Amino acid sequence: MARVLIVGAGLTGSLCAALLRKAAARPLHLAVWDKAGDSGGRMTTASSPHNPQSTVDLGAQYITCTPHYAKKHQSFYDELLAPGVLKPLTSPIEGMVIKEGDCNFVAPHGVSSIINHYLKESGADIYFRQCVTQINLRNDKWEVLRETGSPEQFDIVVLTMPAPQILQLQGDIVNLISECQRQQLESVSYSSRYALGLFYEAGTKIDVPWAGQYITNNPCIRFISIDNKKRNIESSEIGPSLVIHTTVPFGVTYLEHSTEDVRELIFQQLENILPGLPQPVATKCQKWRHSQVTNAAANSPGQMTLHLKPFLVCGGDGFTQSNFDGCITSALCVLEALKNHI
Repeated sequence: MARVLIVGAGLTGSLCAALLRKAAARPLHLAVWDKAGDSGGRMTTASSPHNPQSTVDLGAQYITCTPHYAKKHQSFYDELLAPGVLKPLTSPIEGMVIKEGDCNFVAPHGVSSIINHYLKESGADIYFRQCVTQINLRNDKWEVLRETGSPEQFDIVVLTMPAPQILQLQGDIVNLISECQRQQLESVSYSSRYALGLFYEAGTKIDVPWAGQYITNNPCIRFISIDNKKRNIESSEIGPSLVIHTTVPFGVTYLEHSTEDVRELIFQQLENILPGLPQPVATKCQKWRHSQVTNAAANSPGQMTLHLKPFLVCGGDGFTQSNFDGCITSALCVLEALKNHI
């Protein structure tokens, strides 16, 4: 049985796992490793430590589907809409740019429920807090080393983490990346930002006419969402949750500062925008060092094959574009590259 390792439990990684499971002509043992403590990648949903039912999306907020992708990726949207993993966004988002023909969707159970849907479909063994450090070639297999735990061997490895993390890997992989590929990987760039999630007690009222708002005149805050209102799941038993995304310049300036300092700065600016907010019962500050792709790999090839036998391939939005459809495109390109090997 071929052993396949997918590194990264974000959207591209989970989709690759589900697509490989469906397309495989022979039995596969699929494993997904992620260095985080939970699935989702940049589509992560955090829970309040006081009430696991109170959640907030810290990364992607909603999914915009253009008419082009509504046709091209219809089966993917249908698959998520049928069981209610996705629903049309009906709550007001102030300052949102709406283009003719676009459809916007939210995930009522949090945006990470999309990832969990695909991981469940894949039947993969999922391991968190697995930080890959080295990849070596051993007897026509990949030996993958991580910070904790013993090395494991795989027939196929798919890397879906951000391009700078691929370039940090040690071992034989360093010499397997050609000069041209290295330049392509080095050219991929990302914006950086912070997200601050705030959880409130049940019964707390946040009296504004919107569910989300883009802020245009603040040096720190770019977007605010009342998350349960955005997802249309308001309940008297579960307190509201808020998420604040910072501007990219703020993210860059404070990238190496402590999250405690950053949290205080965001709170100060939030008081100017929404004065008199009650004290949250819990907070979660997330640093997105690799937020959205600002410059994808040249020609946006969807994937990059580093080695053929055994197969080592990279995928992710760094090879396409930083949105839901970009990740689908990349996963399909990885599948196309692998289909003769599974």
